[in-house]
Amino acid sequence: MGAADVVPGVSGGTIAFISGIYEELIGSINQISPKLFKTLKDSGLQAAWTQVNGNFLLSLLLGIAVSVVSLAKVIRHLLENQPILIWSFFFGLVLASIIYVGKKISRWYLGTIVLMLLGGVLAYYITTLTPQEAEVTYPFVFLSGALAICAMILPGISGSFILLLLGMYKPVLDAIHYKDFGLIAVLMAGAVIGLLSFSKLLKWLFDHYENLTLAVLTGFIIGSLNKIWPWKEVIESEIINGKLKVLKEKSVSPFSYEGDAQLGMAVLFGVIGFVFILLLERMADKKLK
Repeated sequence: MGAADVVPGVSGGTIAFISGIYEELIGSINQISPKLFKTLKDSGLQAAWTQVNGNFLLSLLLGIAVSVVSLAKVIRHLLENQPILIWSFFFGLVLASIIYVGKKISRWYLGTIVLMLLGGVLAYYITTLTPQEAEVTYPFVFLSGALAICAMILPGISGSFILLLLGMYKPVLDAIHYKDFGLIAVLMAGAVIGLLSFSKLLKWLFDHYENLTLAVLTGFIIGSLNKIWPWKEVIESEIINGKLKVLKEKSVSPFSYEGDAQLGMAVLFGVIGFVFILLLERMADKKLK
């Protein structure tokens, strides 16, 4: 999940889903509520830790942190120097995850098909939006944090990409660089409230409408493929903190791509990503058994 979250356009939620921990993650987050503090007061730290599935959350957060620290520079280097190959790997990875999530739907009918199509169209539309300039006010920063964290745990949608669309990507980077702890605190508060609120909605949807929810999530992942298509033509870009940041681009055929399309290697890396998910799925199935 940490490696995926480093890549703009790839969601850590997708990795959580295909590794078989998604519903446990949502359920664990959902336990963080006022009831937790009551348990802590009445029954002690051990009971509260068990209620929130503390071992699971701690292991997950440590794994994400280690991955971000160890892989962030490597992945960013590859995105800058071998973008086609790294995007091909993630394209194969996400393509395989569509099959995996789709198989979780126990019954297909008109409602699931319609919601899958709607989810796909919405996700595709989001990937085509042009980032906006935003007035940096604390209420908007709070809202941005809430929306970004919700996107981050949704399969197929990237939280960093949502920040970019809202015009908050650069202000957040600037806040981190200049140590604007006030803005960072408001952003984190929005993220915490958004995560706790959205996890409750997702938990309710899985409990009551599992097939329909899975259909929408499958659609999200399908629609997000446009964002990670390896061959792009840049339409609009901007210098952010001394680095070129692509604001808008469109997918093109590898045969009309200006430059070395690296088609053979791209297919190989796509297959590697696809097979990686099949192996991850097999590991997840063994864990559940």
